[in-house]
This record gives sequence, structure tokens and C-alpha cells, in this order.
Amino acid sequence: MGIKDAVVERFNKLCIERNIRINELANRSGVTPSTAYSMFDKTRRDISIITIKKFCDGLDISLKDFFDDMIFYELDQEIK
Repeated sequence: MGIKDAVVERFNKLCIERNIRINELANRSGVTPSTAYSMFDKTRRDISIITIKKFCDGLDISLKDFFDDMIFYELDQEIK
């Protein structure tokens, strides 16, 4: 799994745990809903660390806590 897919999966997991929809996450994070939905779009391969930080702020978690998850321990090589 690549980093972008892992980030999306982690945010999905957190939203499900907190019973939050993507639109609500966007509102809490101060980003437009289109930004949130584009992150979850499989055809887009990039996501900015600023957007990740904003979503973490909206969920009231630190970047450290966000990335401290097993999903990030064995990522695929991004250089191809």
C-alpha cells in the first residue's frame, strides 16, 4: 500500500470511529468539502501535509498520533 492510500484509510477509520462524515470533517478542519472529497478520490495520487495537518486538527489529534498506526509501518516503496 502506498502512503496516499494509507492516509485515506486512516482518515476513514478515524471518521468511522467518531461517527463523522467526510463533509463534517472538512467543516471541522476549515477546508472545502471538495478538498476533502478529492483526497478520497482514487485517481488523485498526491495529498499535501498541510491538508493532513488540517484534518488532524479537525479531529483534535496530533500528526504523531495520526501516523502512529500499524498501517504506516510497512508501506510500499514510492520510488518506482
